[in-house]
Amino acid sequence: MKTVYLKHPHDLARVETEDKAMALGYFDGIHLGHQKVILTAKEIAERKGYTSAVMTFHPHPSVVLGRSNPHVKYITPLDEKIKQIEKLGIDKLFIVTFDKTIANLTPQEFVDDYIIGLSVKHAVAGFDFTYGRKGSGTMETLVFHSRNQFEYTVVDKVANHNEKVSSTLIRSLINEGAVEQIPEYLGRFYEVKGTVVKGDQRGRTIGFPTANLAFEDPYLIPKTGVYAVKMKLGSDWHEGVCNIGYKPTFNESRPDEPTMEVHLFNFSQSIYNEQVAVKLCKRLRGERKFSSLDELKAQIKKDAENTKEYFSLKS
Repeated sequence: MKTVYLKHPHDLARVETEDKAMALGYFDGIHLGHQKVILTAKEIAERKGYTSAVMTFHPHPSVVLGRSNPHVKYITPLDEKIKQIEKLGIDKLFIVTFDKTIANLTPQEFVDDYIIGLSVKHAVAGFDFTYGRKGSGTMETLVFHSRNQFEYTVVDKVANHNEKVSSTLIRSLINEGAVEQIPEYLGRFYEVKGTVVKGDQRGRTIGFPTANLAFEDPYLIPKTGVYAVKMKLGSDWHEGVCNIGYKPTFNESRPDEPTMEVHLFNFSQSIYNEQVAVKLCKRLRGERKFSSLDELKAQIKKDAENTKEYFSLKS
């Protein structure tokens, strides 16, 4: 997959000459609804002999428009989004820098520059996709703004358990710690990637050594608590139990950010500075303060047993 970064104004009309079927959207998560939009564009491209393409935007429009914290967290940070789109077999990905210039384009200007100007012959988007200043362009107005230069397909909402599959819903599930439900909407377990760093090393002193994770990308971190997880090291997945939180048993004051530490079963290698992925499968309980180390050790042992039972039932 070829990735092209665009910033307004661009001058690609001369070089982007191959006909394209292109999916448009922000696509945080690449969930089942997003996949339907993207794969619809891919199917049309294959049927008509076009190049399959996706257009997405970065950062999130709400940051530029002042509707959220500038340090917004993502289900799929940009690098992960690129990897997920590539897995779907797309030929070309356009990543448009979303800034105030883009935000102030009229709907017609957006279509002229970013659809017609990129040789798109068939545009695909979800029913709720908007474009142009204040989102005033919709899938209903696209027929007018297309100038008869391209066809388009509107993808209806994808629902599961009578709930619309959406990034908002998945964010809510992550924030609630309801990670076991996420595959029904995301199409996979929620996963974060980071580097193993040195922590306070208390785990090894009580018989449960942990891998402490540091994140370079702005992942949305689930609700504090203890989780059954799988951690990928190299090409292998290892089962384990993970604590996300502030370690109230040891910390008198609450740190600014929660930590994520994973205890792997039957594992004794030193993995400092290794890149790992953690797949969050089930929340076992909330985080709480223990009155003694013995009480904490007994609970971790119980958490490990519950995690092993969970995975044995899933295998």
